[in-house]
Amino acid sequence: VQLVESGGGLVQPGGSLRLSCAASGFIFRNYAMGWYRQAPGKERELVAGIGTNTNRRTYVESVKGRFTISRDNANNTVYLQMNSLKPEDTAVYYCSKGFTADWTRGFVSWGQGTQVTVSS
Repeated sequence: VQLVESGGGLVQPGGSLRLSCAASGFIFRNYAMGWYRQAPGKERELVAGIGTNTNRRTYVESVKGRFTISRDNANNTVYLQMNSLKPEDTAVYYCSKGFTADWTRGFVSWGQGTQVTVSS
């Protein structure tokens, strides 16, 4: 399993970023995917998850209405569109592969992460 994140960077509050994760080494369309983040001194948290049925998605309360997770099975890529970014969104963001097709069953395997910094 290989997960390679990209798209992080420095953005001002209120700005947007789109994270991408290129997946390989497994049959992408058969597994749920997710995005986690970890801020300094905090535990890693699930930010968003998406099942193979793309109607089944979940978001942590703090990003609802601002972030959107999506997937492109043809290109083995999962995205996280982040709008209206806040300083508290600053963290390293990790792409993850689900245990099964259903995100509720948890995640295994993470990428190396991409830094997102929201600051003026």
